[in-house]
Amino acid sequence: MIQAKKSALFERAFAMYLLPSIRRSFSHLYARNIRPPKGPALIISNHSSWWDGLLFFFLNRRVWNLDVHIMMHERGLKEFPFFRRLGAFSIDRSNPKDILASLRYAENLLKQGKTVILFPQGDEFHLETRPLEFHTGVVYLLEKCPEIPLVPVHFYYSMRRDKHPEVWIDQGDSLMLSNFPEGSRHDRTVWLQERETTALDRLKTDVLEENYEEFQEMLKRRRKP
Repeated sequence: MIQAKKSALFERAFAMYLLPSIRRSFSHLYARNIRPPKGPALIISNHSSWWDGLLFFFLNRRVWNLDVHIMMHERGLKEFPFFRRLGAFSIDRSNPKDILASLRYAENLLKQGKTVILFPQGDEFHLETRPLEFHTGVVYLLEKCPEIPLVPVHFYYSMRRDKHPEVWIDQGDSLMLSNFPEGSRHDRTVWLQERETTALDRLKTDVLEENYEEFQEMLKRRRKP
């Protein structure tokens, strides 16, 4: 596996590039319940776009301010190695030994007080793919770090009236391992994926019904004088 090689200087420089890039790429960014966890956390989300990881970086700079590391597919990290400096580390799901090495690396990060972001689907899938089929790595990490909260985040991309797409982001309530039903690691993973599929569908309904009231616009443009 490829380990992260974080650089605070590179993060600051990258943040100066990212916000203008997001403004150019999206017409709106609507967010609900975005608030920092109380300490290190395991953050998960559905994964349908290359933008997902960058939006996490944006949220962390704007709101969370956590020492974040993110699990990224090895082929993507090899193609964009600069993500290592932002806290990305790799996983190769074609290699069982590499999977275990990546999970142990994530476990050590959590035990060091760092926050880890991962995509339980394991790869990018179309936004409307149902159900959200999760790998068992999330529950593995919660079993190894039962004092760490799980923070679910949901992304929904939509084309509407503007030239560029908009993105809706919803942060769910934190979960502890004790909130999961009893059962095997597989059973608990199925319970989580069903829960998160339902949450993503609720967000989709909000988008379709244009329920803006509960969401904050995070890309407010300056008015021209």
